[in-house]
This record gives sequence, C-alpha cells and structure tokens, in this order.
Amino acid sequence: MSAGPDLIDRLRLIRTPGIGPIAYRQLLLRFGSAAAALSAIPDLARRGGGKIPVLFGKDKAEEEIEAVHKAGARYLAMGQALYPRALAELENAPPLLTAKGNFSLFERPMIAIVGARNASAAACRFARGLAHDLGREGVTVVSGLARGIDSAAHDGSLDSGTIAVIAGGIDVHYPPENQSRQDQIAEQGLLIAEMPPGTEPRARHFPYRNRIIAGLAAGTVVIEAAPKSGSLITARLAAEAGREVMAVPGSPLDPRAQGCNLLIRDGATLIQSAADVLESISSLNGKVASPLVTFDHPAATPPTVAEPEIRVRIEELLGHSAVPVDEIVRLSGAETGAVQLVLLELDLAGRLDRHAGNNVSLNGA
Repeated sequence: MSAGPDLIDRLRLIRTPGIGPIAYRQLLLRFGSAAAALSAIPDLARRGGGKIPVLFGKDKAEEEIEAVHKAGARYLAMGQALYPRALAELENAPPLLTAKGNFSLFERPMIAIVGARNASAAACRFARGLAHDLGREGVTVVSGLARGIDSAAHDGSLDSGTIAVIAGGIDVHYPPENQSRQDQIAEQGLLIAEMPPGTEPRARHFPYRNRIIAGLAAGTVVIEAAPKSGSLITARLAAEAGREVMAVPGSPLDPRAQGCNLLIRDGATLIQSAADVLESISSLNGKVASPLVTFDHPAATPPTVAEPEIRVRIEELLGHSAVPVDEIVRLSGAETGAVQLVLLELDLAGRLDRHAGNNVSLNGA
C-alpha cells in the first residue's frame, strides 16, 4: 500500500505502546478508520481508569515507512487486497506486515514445515525432499528461516516458491549465516516480517513469528522437535486456528523425535511423504482462507459509551485469572458490544491482559 495518510495512521496506531493486534482490530471495527481511533484513544483510556498511552509520532511513522521503502519492501495491511486471507482469520493477526518478493505465492495452497534447529542430517534431507515434492505439486512452503529444518525446507522449495517469516525487521539478517539464503528468498520467494525495520530478533519475538507461520498455512508439518520446542508452539497455534497438524515420526531413542511422536500420539497426522500431506489437507476444501476481513464498513454501530453500572459489573467479574470474554458477556448480562468496549478501555488504560483463546484478565496495574 502507498505511504498515504491512512498507512501513517495505521502505523501510528499499532506502534503505540500497549496497543496489540486485538485492541487494534477492536478500534478499527468500532471507529471505522485508524485516524478516528487515534483521536478516540485518550477518552477511552481515561474511562478505563489508567494513563493515556503516548501515541506513536507521525514523524517516526514516516521514518519507518522510508526505511521499509529503502529495504525494497512494502506494507500489507489487514483488510486490504494483498493481505493473506488465511492469516486474517486469526483473532490476533498482525494488523501490518512488511514483505518483499513474489506476492503471488499467497494465491497457492500453503503448507508450513518446521522443526529442530539442531536437526539430524537425515531429517534435513527429508525436509528438503518433502518441500521439493510439495512445491512440484503447486504448494507454497512456509517456514521461519531458522537453522536446521527451516533452512532445509526453504532450500527444497526455493525454485518452486517459498515464504520465510522472520522474527526481526525486514532488513535484518538472522541467523547471520543465513544472509545469502534470506536474500535469495527475497528475490525468488517471499520474505515477511511483523517487527519494525532495524529490529534485532529477541526470544520474545519468536512466538509472534510462529503464529504467522501457522496462520498462513492450511497445515503445519513438524520434523524433529523436542517436547518444549518452538516447533511444538507452532503446531499448537495451528491446531488452535483450526488448521491441520502433521508430524514425521522418529526413533524413540532420539530426543529430537520425542515432540513429533507425542504429536502423533495426541492425534496429529503421521507424515511419510508429500502425498500424505496433500491427502491430509484435501479435506479442508477451502475452509481456510475465508473472505477478506474489512474494517471500513462495520455491520452495526456499536455503543460509544458503556453505562457506569455495566462497567462496574464487568470489572467485578474480572480478576487475575484469565476468563473467556463470552463468559463475561453471559454473567454480566450486557450486550457484547458494551462488554467489548469496556475491555477495550481497560486494555488502553494498561489494566487488561489478553490471552490466547479470547481470554482476558486484570493485570493489577
């Protein structure tokens, strides 16, 4: 998208401290545009009983846009044409992505291949062959550009079409030894980042990257993974998103195979070939990738102010243990829109934590 006022406003909104993907989505659904949302934030935070967030500056937004342009990348905004439809289905989908490369790869079926960084030579060979065979069948292979299985999957699908989701900025090479591989993918495939340009990846960034990998794909294949690895996080996120989870079995004597064997024991599809993968996702019949989410025309006008008694009732129902938003709606007896408004106010005031599965809690701030 071009660097017009709307992009600047969207960037200011998502880069404002304390505004995550869910709050962003709620704000745009409620106010119709990022500009209107920015204007409403001070009043919302005030009603939530906390400090007003310091809005991300217009000059900083323009600097970031220039850095993305300099890197040869562009922004993809949720609700607009190029944004991948399957990813938009996630409740915490990233509102803005930066990307560089061949955007037509989004139009093909996508499969994620993830696994151990310290993978065995045999597993890397299998990952490379599987990715090659899937690519030959018109599938786009998605992975995270890490050492081991990720790198092998990208290598196997580079010629047919691969997408690398990185944890840092679009202009940062990580790991350093993958610099040439990352540059090749940006030229022949597609490189995607959620973090601002110049961001060096930190441990906390990788789970966010993993949700994008899982969200893009119709299914995720895990090849060698320890029981508490990031690859199993990706598999869990895929399952939560209603996507297929697949795993390649390994020797019970190899700790790197334990995670995959556990996934299979718990119901993941056992994979031995590309044909197994294609058979596994064929049952989805296009259920993934629903129509694009749009914020420009909300279906109904939600309330702009919640009644004081409703606010008190909702805050009384919240505590430090996470509870589903649907449960808050049921127990409060309030309209869903009113509950969402109070939660948004508390969120912007820095008093609410959002958890997976549309759960919320007070954070004691």
